[in-house]
Amino acid sequence: MPEVICTTVYQFPELSDAAKEKARSWYRELGLHDDWWDAVYEDFGRVCEILGIRLKTTPVRLMGGGTRAKPCIWFSGFWSQGDGACFEGYWSHAKGAAVLIRDYAPQDATLKGIADRLQAIQRRNFYQLAAEASHRGRYYHEYTMSVDVTRDSPTWQPPTEDAEEIVTEALRDLARWLYRQLQAEYDHLTSDEAIEEGIIVNEYTFTEAGRRFG
Repeated sequence: MPEVICTTVYQFPELSDAAKEKARSWYRELGLHDDWWDAVYEDFGRVCEILGIRLKTTPVRLMGGGTRAKPCIWFSGFWSQGDGACFEGYWSHAKGAAVLIRDYAPQDATLKGIADRLQAIQRRNFYQLAAEASHRGRYYHEYTMSVDVTRDSPTWQPPTEDAEEIVTEALRDLARWLYRQLQAEYDHLTSDEAIEEGIIVNEYTFTEAGRRFG
């Protein structure tokens, strides 16, 4: 004989503290949505543009058969030794970068410092420096970036002795900055507050013990 079993279900705010924790754990196990880092990448692209960095891109095939250009940015994270972020791109002098980065991110001392260092080394080289950042190896962190610095001098002057070290470290600092932004975004998206908001918005219901039901 068929039986009808009735179960009382609850909205998240109606659960006990212990049941809420079980509900949050269930939602976390679903994982973040694909490309959760898009907003961070978009912000990073704007920062690169201001600093005079043109990110390399790679074609990505779309489900409809076309392609789109994906910036060459990679990261791994966030709990293992060797985690980090890196990128590939071309850097050259960007007029007014030190001022523009202050307008874009007035509270960010790291970005201001990077812009100031890049501007200072350009000044010492008569604004003739250029660099290419490339990724090497199978890991993703700032030290997997190799940086080749050149000088476009009409009299064949080489870069100043400190140019390669300063530019390399500035670009690696930018990769470190990117990693911190990614980690902050991940921490926000997996925080209790964000998890609870997702549960409530989607109107999930649970048993009294916090088990997903319905």
